[in-house]
Amino acid sequence: MPTVCWRKIRLMIFISSLILSSIHKADATTNPVVIDDHKLNQIPSVSQLSDVDADSWALQTLQALNEKYNCVSEDIELGNQTLNRYDFAAKLNACLIHINKIIDNSNNQIEPEILTALQKLQTEFSSELFNFKKRADLLEMKVATLETQQFSPHVQLKGKVIFAMTGLAGGNKIGTRNKLRKENLVLSNRVRLSFESSFTGKDKLQVRLQGNNTPELEDVTGTRMANLGFDGDDDNEVEIDEVGYRIRLGKQTRITFQGVGGGLGDMVPSVNPLFSGSEDGSISTFGKENPIRRQGGGVGIGISHNFNEGVNLSLGYVASNASNPKKGLFASPNGAIAQLTLEPTKTTALSFTYIYSQNNFNTGTGSELSSNPFNDQADAIAANSFGAEAAWQLNPSITLGGRVGIINAKAADLPATPNAVISTWAIMLALRNIGKEGSFAGFVVGQPPKVTHNSFGDAFEDKDTSLHLEAFYHLQITDNLAITPGVFVITNPEHNNSNDKIYIGTVRTTFTF
Repeated sequence: MPTVCWRKIRLMIFISSLILSSIHKADATTNPVVIDDHKLNQIPSVSQLSDVDADSWALQTLQALNEKYNCVSEDIELGNQTLNRYDFAAKLNACLIHINKIIDNSNNQIEPEILTALQKLQTEFSSELFNFKKRADLLEMKVATLETQQFSPHVQLKGKVIFAMTGLAGGNKIGTRNKLRKENLVLSNRVRLSFESSFTGKDKLQVRLQGNNTPELEDVTGTRMANLGFDGDDDNEVEIDEVGYRIRLGKQTRITFQGVGGGLGDMVPSVNPLFSGSEDGSISTFGKENPIRRQGGGVGIGISHNFNEGVNLSLGYVASNASNPKKGLFASPNGAIAQLTLEPTKTTALSFTYIYSQNNFNTGTGSELSSNPFNDQADAIAANSFGAEAAWQLNPSITLGGRVGIINAKAADLPATPNAVISTWAIMLALRNIGKEGSFAGFVVGQPPKVTHNSFGDAFEDKDTSLHLEAFYHLQITDNLAITPGVFVITNPEHNNSNDKIYIGTVRTTFTF
């Protein structure tokens, strides 16, 4: 059978439509002829079959709209080209969506002449737009089906590298006559490589390797109050720092299993997250989080449930000797945490925390007495801790935060079961987008953990009060590079006003990939 070109077919249809139109007009004045309107409507008009040429009013109108609203993707050039009607409808549909978004965001009324042009284009290409929308909806349904039914396990490698230049100054080391060496600077690093895997798309297995040679400054200052938030002097020996698995049970509930490196603070959310990251948050251990949440680490399990967008309940348990067959999962040292987190408004967040620990209440940030209030004579110390934290976003750039913590420790194996009360508090201020978008300045003023009452004896109470004063600036240079200079001062170290102030400054450079 000979091949007939498409243009001849359109010409034949055009001639047929003319003939039918003539018959219809003749019927109006002469003998009536019955015409099936339904079948006639199924015959496409020439305009519905013709391409959209560069000099057509439709393409020129779309070109004008694109110049005014930039509503067609950059990879599409309208230029001097001929489009079929469905390609033109695709571009027209994208332009309509873009213009609608502009109107919705600005609440401005569209000009009458533009509205008329859009209505004319929609009328002219109504059939193509309708078919285009049907095909787009069908494609979205197929993609959604594939996403829910198909998943390929994968492994991602992520890394975070810290280089830090640190210096300190002050008087004598606590408890000695040795002067702090203020002329020395320390260059250290911390490297973390994480292998993150997912098997269902709703879970995550993380194995993290770490090497660190950032010194713990308590060794040279004589107090844990001076420790940095990213220290861990292990001579850069690479070790498995964390092994964890998270899986969702429905949309509202998540379970976390920690095989290595679990901590109570990791099981619950933070309402002041700008301060909590060791790579991009506070430069000090004290400034990162409420010290009461640092009681315990090791193997752990946690569960987090969102009752709604503004209410979360998180529970967690960690044990230090879970792999020891002589002690097991529930032997001390251990700790359990429960936290209720509330977001009553978009600008306000609150959390209330309870922790129970056994032989595990050393917070790593307070005075020596706060980690040993019973003079090494007790082997069975149970502690009940209570904490509260708040954050209030005053405006898009300013967030004010605060926290308090109380630890009530009892020595069950000593006569009269003595108890000690340890308190801590802090106020935080964050200024967002200072100097560069994504950058922020942070300020912390607070009291490291202090023994305020001890029935074991007055000699085991802290007599004075230390203050932690900190300021840092997180400069986000690129998505993968940030520099954080910061400084903090400890007044009356170890809550003793006979000790000289300690000044610590650092410049933390963080690379992420």
